[in-house]
Amino acid sequence: MKHTLSVLVEDESGVLSRISGLFARRGFNIESLAVGPAERRGVSRLTMVVEGDERTLAQMSKQLDKLINVLEVTDLTRIPAVERELMLVKVSAPESQRAAILDLVQVFRARVVDLGSEALTVEVVGDPGKLVALENVLEPYGILEIARTGRISLERASGVSTPYLKVTSLDKRVPA
Repeated sequence: MKHTLSVLVEDESGVLSRISGLFARRGFNIESLAVGPAERRGVSRLTMVVEGDERTLAQMSKQLDKLINVLEVTDLTRIPAVERELMLVKVSAPESQRAAILDLVQVFRARVVDLGSEALTVEVVGDPGKLVALENVLEPYGILEIARTGRISLERASGVSTPYLKVTSLDKRVPA
């Protein structure tokens, strides 16, 4: 199972190296990693996606907690969370196919950020599923390059989980 970990660390050199080394020594692959400043000065947030069972991830979280400079580890996998990723995708776009590609880009609420005579670059932000879906529909046109940020995630302040929202429809609610 894939787990999303949010790790708050002191903004010091070598912290990322120690964390990635911990995972590497235990044979874990970090599938996605995003690092940036957190809400407090001198603190960074690492968001990483790793695969493993519950028991193994609990052990890894404990090991992370023991590292110097690690302030907090949260497994967001079962907690209602907002997840986003950024992707830039350069796609072949000769003039004859450009209109069709631009229509697809609009469906995904993406934006064209560069346009050349034979290619265009699209920026899209969303949950990882949205990015994969856009990639799949652009594939027949010829994807030339892709760059993705990796997942970032925060616990939902509302506490409402996205899966709950997907199975709850307005027509099931009782009118007030």
